[in-house]
Amino acid sequence: MSISQRLAELGLELPEVAAPVASYIPAKIHGDLVWTSGQLPFVAGELPASGKVGTDVDAEAAQDLARICALNAIAAAAAAVGGVDRLTGVFKVTGFVASEPSFTGQPGVINGASNLLGELFGEAGAHSRSAVGVPVLPLDSAVEVEVAFTFA
Repeated sequence: MSISQRLAELGLELPEVAAPVASYIPAKIHGDLVWTSGQLPFVAGELPASGKVGTDVDAEAAQDLARICALNAIAAAAAAVGGVDRLTGVFKVTGFVASEPSFTGQPGVINGASNLLGELFGEAGAHSRSAVGVPVLPLDSAVEVEVAFTFA
């Protein structure tokens, strides 16, 4: 089943690629990999939540935000390679969680991104990953995710 078919089966649509908020491009190709810039959880150009996970945003809501980040990363990668069905797998995920100092659930938050990628790519969605707690993210986002995809 193609990625576009799997997206439709899950009731998901790729969003428009978010416009960069600084001096960078949304995705860059190197060899058979397309690396995305960090993707914030924009929905229709807006952040649905902001602040620190553990105080302003609970872990479950942050996991949903990470899922949105992954969907935005797919859109950025697909635009770079000429279509979502050219994406063949996931190589690496890096997730950043704006965390209050005692919050240690960053891996669970970034599971929102990893689980979506697994749902879409199956075994080819298995990836290496980092989940990092940080004091603040751009635009006071609670979560940011970058992904390296394989493509053909």
